[in-house]
Amino acid sequence: MRVIPLILTCLLSTVSHAQCPDLDAVIKTPAFSLPTQGHFEHFNNKFNASLFDAWHMVHDEIVQQGQPVTVIAKFDYNARFHKDLENEYVQAYLTGSNINHWQKLGRYQTDNNGQVKVNLGVLSRGEYRIRFVVEGDLSSTDGFVSVVEAGRQAVLFDIDGTLTKSDFEAYADYAGIKTAEPYPFAIDMVNAYKNKGYQLIFLTARPYWVAKNAREWASKMGIPVWHYRSNPYKGVVPPNTQEHKTDYVKYLKNTVGLDIIRAYGNATTDIAAYADGGLPKAETYIIGTNAGKENTQPIYNDYSNHYSTVVVNTPRSSSCPL
Repeated sequence: MRVIPLILTCLLSTVSHAQCPDLDAVIKTPAFSLPTQGHFEHFNNKFNASLFDAWHMVHDEIVQQGQPVTVIAKFDYNARFHKDLENEYVQAYLTGSNINHWQKLGRYQTDNNGQVKVNLGVLSRGEYRIRFVVEGDLSSTDGFVSVVEAGRQAVLFDIDGTLTKSDFEAYADYAGIKTAEPYPFAIDMVNAYKNKGYQLIFLTARPYWVAKNAREWASKMGIPVWHYRSNPYKGVVPPNTQEHKTDYVKYLKNTVGLDIIRAYGNATTDIAAYADGGLPKAETYIIGTNAGKENTQPIYNDYSNHYSTVVVNTPRSSSCPL
């Protein structure tokens, strides 16, 4: 992999003392100009790109300030077979807190799994959006990076069967059948926590290739789905769902230093993963058929009562004073 070096000096400058998630930095991004289209290095990749839609994705990253950031992006085509884009060049760009334009990070070549890894070094506290563009056809994908202070307060959500009414609606979306229907007041709940200054974390067992649908669904619903963390497994039903979630909750608490004040789920694997990750049952809310199991807090049918009695009365995040 050939990397064009870039010293991101402005990222090391001092940010505002405010500790709120800097959402505007990744929503109201500068205008972006595509690079000049290049060519594919291999005919089979050119052929796949000409016939099938791109299903590229970026694994969102969240780190404690002062720690280096590495971003992994994955490139493939064809909704059914997900043929990896092997040994092709992509360009990467970054914008976000303290950046008033898109900075080109460099040119990277995918490996045999269709992946690239980009070392961003140590970034200032803030929110960042990273964009990858495939040179051969100018298809692109975005991901997000959050750099936070230790102790920042957060709320964690599962998506399928928790925000949406069914565990399987994501796959209906994927097949182009319908748009996954959220529970009543689920979207209001997510946005209420956002407006109260909490860092939002979306931790799902979905395989990585459904990330594109998650972003599109969130955009339709009007919620910011980042930080979004899916299972890196490529198949339809990911193995080790509980282990995947437990490990990531531990990472968020012990390495990033987040103060996760509340977690939402629907499955027994959510209950076990949150407990094993060190989240209290008193602040673990479970909706659906497993509501209230193992001393978790039950939510029945929809979020209307929970929203009006719990969410509305939740104080503003202490990490994000007015």
